[in-house]
Amino acid sequence: MKPLLILVGADKGGVGKTTTSRALLDFLARKNVLARAFDTENPRGTLHRFYPNITEIIDLEEVRDQMKVLDTMQEAAVKVSVVDLKAGSMSRALETFENIGVLEAARSGDFDMALFHVVGPSIASLDEMGEIAQYTKGISYIVARNFINETNFFEWDEKTFKKYFAGLSNAREIEIPKLNEMAYEQVDLAGVTFTDFISNRKPNGRDANYSFVLRGYVRKWISDLNAEFEKLDVIKALMAPQASVEEDASAGEDE
Repeated sequence: MKPLLILVGADKGGVGKTTTSRALLDFLARKNVLARAFDTENPRGTLHRFYPNITEIIDLEEVRDQMKVLDTMQEAAVKVSVVDLKAGSMSRALETFENIGVLEAARSGDFDMALFHVVGPSIASLDEMGEIAQYTKGISYIVARNFINETNFFEWDEKTFKKYFAGLSNAREIEIPKLNEMAYEQVDLAGVTFTDFISNRKPNGRDANYSFVLRGYVRKWISDLNAEFEKLDVIKALMAPQASVEEDASAGEDE
């Protein structure tokens, strides 16, 4: 399979960007798709806290760290790279990638690339879409509308809705449903993946004692979000090789 570079970003903080990265890594793991991750929130690394075994903290402004991500994609045993962009750095990262030929290489088919643009329910957040439109041509562009509160993303106002989405003909939209605040806080305090929280496991793999009720909220949230991920063409293409392997194995058993 071709290497796949997935960027998860937002130029506005507090919209749930790293939560989306965590959910995406959980989804890939459940689908038995190996992935590596890069956390650009240097030096703290929120994503690294939950996925220490597959995540490296980098500074994407540094050339040597750009090389760690981009120069290794073809040779790496793990073909899916998820880059969690630091809040406020998405436009700058895309500009850098454009300047050094990363976006053109993706458009030419050297590797696959997807941008998950996480937006919150605010005009400032939606403004970002127009600002980065110049970079999204020829790559998979996913607008992830994160329902961090009860706001309806201006869909009640058709003029506002059209203003922000009319110029994004190549964009696919997914909705990230609102997760119960207490459930989210408990996962965060536990320092585990969403999957491990649902399975009642500690970071060391031992049995935990997480709330049955809160695990239920996370399970439902993950189920709804999985359905959103599975609608995306880039995810369908990622699943296709696995499906072919399973079909070949099944055919062999029938014989």
